[in-house]
Amino acid sequence: MMDNNRRVVVTGLGVVSPLGVTVPRMWQALICGQSGVGYISSFDTAPFVTKFAAEVKDFDIGIYIGRKQARYMDRFTQFAVAASLQAVQDAGLAINAANNEEVGVIIGNSVCGLLTVSEQIEVLRKMGPGRISPILAPTMTGDAPSVQVSLTLGARGPNYSPSSACSSGSDAIGQAYETIRQGNARAMVAGGTEAPIMPLVLAAFEAIRALSTKNDSPTAACRPFDAERDGFVLGEGAAVMVLEDAAYALERGAPILAEIVGYAATCDAFHLTQPSPDGEGAARAVRLALKRANLGPGEVDHINAHGTATLLNDRTETAVIKHVFGDRAKHIPTSAAKSMLGHLLGAAGAIEAVITVLAMRHGVLPPTINLNHPDPECDLDYVPNQARQVKIRTAVKNSFGFGGHNSVLVFQQHG
Repeated sequence: MMDNNRRVVVTGLGVVSPLGVTVPRMWQALICGQSGVGYISSFDTAPFVTKFAAEVKDFDIGIYIGRKQARYMDRFTQFAVAASLQAVQDAGLAINAANNEEVGVIIGNSVCGLLTVSEQIEVLRKMGPGRISPILAPTMTGDAPSVQVSLTLGARGPNYSPSSACSSGSDAIGQAYETIRQGNARAMVAGGTEAPIMPLVLAAFEAIRALSTKNDSPTAACRPFDAERDGFVLGEGAAVMVLEDAAYALERGAPILAEIVGYAATCDAFHLTQPSPDGEGAARAVRLALKRANLGPGEVDHINAHGTATLLNDRTETAVIKHVFGDRAKHIPTSAAKSMLGHLLGAAGAIEAVITVLAMRHGVLPPTINLNHPDPECDLDYVPNQARQVKIRTAVKNSFGFGGHNSVLVFQQHG
């Protein structure tokens, strides 16, 4: 039975990002307003309209695990394992026979192991079914990251991989939070991972005209809330948090970085790709998350926006914030990390949740870069182009995905 007095805290963070493969490197780049977007190097973009993305650079899985083990993992799984090992180390969490049944793993994603699938389709086409890799099945599946993380860590608690499009990472963290509150684990390793920079995914998003085409200036291409925005920029990477029952964290002297105090998920039930124009589903998710946190709109100091830089999403999210926060909306600093990181799809909510915690810890809001010509319909305080020092007690993280998924997390300073 759920214990409503059980508190859940964040004790460790790990990332693999286009701005660095550790938390400190990414954070420093973010507060300096650097862009991780550039021309795609992993395949020939000649047939494509969009030539750029936010790729992870200098990633070496051999730093974290053996090469033999890594061969059993698609790139999106390798990202998840690396970020999880970072987060567990950051938390100082030793997983052993004394606690491994009380430590779980939830890692969300959206497009699964398509790099491996794409390679094996070519093998099938050219050489026939007898040459397909015997490890294809467990490598390509959506649960591969959570499975491999549990194998690497020895975590034997609840384990699965939610897939709710661009809300997947936030839902993984939210569900891990609920798992601990319900008493089904003492600690959870939770986040999101994605490795979608490949021809098939690029073509898929080009086909629905969702991507920016500003090939002349990739670093300026992702422009959330700007009047000249023309679509999102594809990104890759992973982010993971260690969540713990607060009593357990205090008992073992863990570093407490923040507390999760609310989570809600809703669905628009409106369209496969477009948000509901009235924003009702997203606004309901924000209100529910605040209600469950026993907080009012007047107590929120910062919003980490979904901020995709698509025409409809940015206007809808702006309207949602106005609906929920009323007159205060224009006075709540709201930043969009995708302007620098690109859109990590199923990992976006997780990496932005990590950034939200870092902003609270450091008292600094990363900017929304490339915001030079504000859309008149997007008229909130988006922390344009320069980081800002702000004391943050309570922060909201929005995630809105294709299919009408709306997921909202509420973080607070612990104390």
